[in-house]
Amino acid sequence: MKYPMRAAICREFNAPLSLENVTIASAQGQEVKVQIEACAICHSDISYLKGYWGGTPPIVFGHEAAGVITETGDKTSGFNVGDRVIVTLMRSCGSCPSCGEDLEAICTSPPAITSPALHDQDKSPVPVAMNSGAFAEQVLVHERQCIAIPDDMDFNVASLLGCGVITGFGAVNRVGKVKKGETVIVTGTGGVGINAIQAARIAGASKIIAIDIADDKEELVRRLGATDFINPKTTDANEAVMALTDGHGADAAFVAVGASPAIAAAVPMIRAGGRVVIMGMPASDDLVAIDASDLAGSAKSVIGTKMGSAMIREDIPMLIKLYQQGKLELDGLISHHFDFDAINEAIEVAATPSSLRVVINFAHD
Repeated sequence: MKYPMRAAICREFNAPLSLENVTIASAQGQEVKVQIEACAICHSDISYLKGYWGGTPPIVFGHEAAGVITETGDKTSGFNVGDRVIVTLMRSCGSCPSCGEDLEAICTSPPAITSPALHDQDKSPVPVAMNSGAFAEQVLVHERQCIAIPDDMDFNVASLLGCGVITGFGAVNRVGKVKKGETVIVTGTGGVGINAIQAARIAGASKIIAIDIADDKEELVRRLGATDFINPKTTDANEAVMALTDGHGADAAFVAVGASPAIAAAVPMIRAGGRVVIMGMPASDDLVAIDASDLAGSAKSVIGTKMGSAMIREDIPMLIKLYQQGKLELDGLISHHFDFDAINEAIEVAATPSSLRVVINFAHD
């Protein structure tokens, strides 16, 4: 049986999303159908919408969501109808070599779901982006993409844990392995960068240097844990970092900006033996020029990570506990709320440097 619903369909890149009726297939196997209550707009959605990573419209975007399970497949074992969950793009098998090395974000054998799950008004299939397609009233996902949340946790806040928060925390803890007393740089203080700052604070970093072109973010990032703030448009960032680190450079730099200049600029800012972790997702043809002599001669490392190499069944419950203990700020990370009908305006706001997380709210009949 199929059900009519509304979804925001991208019919061509760099064009507004259109709100249209579609049909969604029933859950089967290990699938679950989730009624979306809130979906945050990630910068990855915006990059994809601009065509940075290829693909062919029509597509339904959205991947940082929370809602209620309304239907389960006959082989679903971990969830029941009525469960409140976070929906992530992490569809992993749990048994391939990548999953065995705690790298489920790059699972080599992700389990399939109903294909195609969505059809438009002309009965043509509509692909979903990043395994989710959560700019829609309902999604059909594999149960391994979902994590249960407490009954008293707000859906708006919970949605943030589906991507931006776990990416920033995973990059700091699982990839960069920041230790107490280390000095850290975070370039770009959007949805991922601000959570890398929080993670570094919780890990005990002694100095956390935030770099961003938006001066109005300084107050927030300092509240979240940054000890220093640099605007590279008005200050030489490399000189400032060296002054703050007695000329040695930082132990680690985390780059949340998906652009090659930001990545290249981070390498000279770290000490000999330091590491640069790339958190942002550049366009597929964006090449980085790095001084190979500095990289090799100073034994520096440049490390890529997708989704912070997070393991959602371990990391999201840990983050929920930190939030409940008052150690992790989530409520204050939401800068704007929009109704689903205003999704195009919401995306425009989310693309501005001054915004944090913009959340879409769904009103269900």
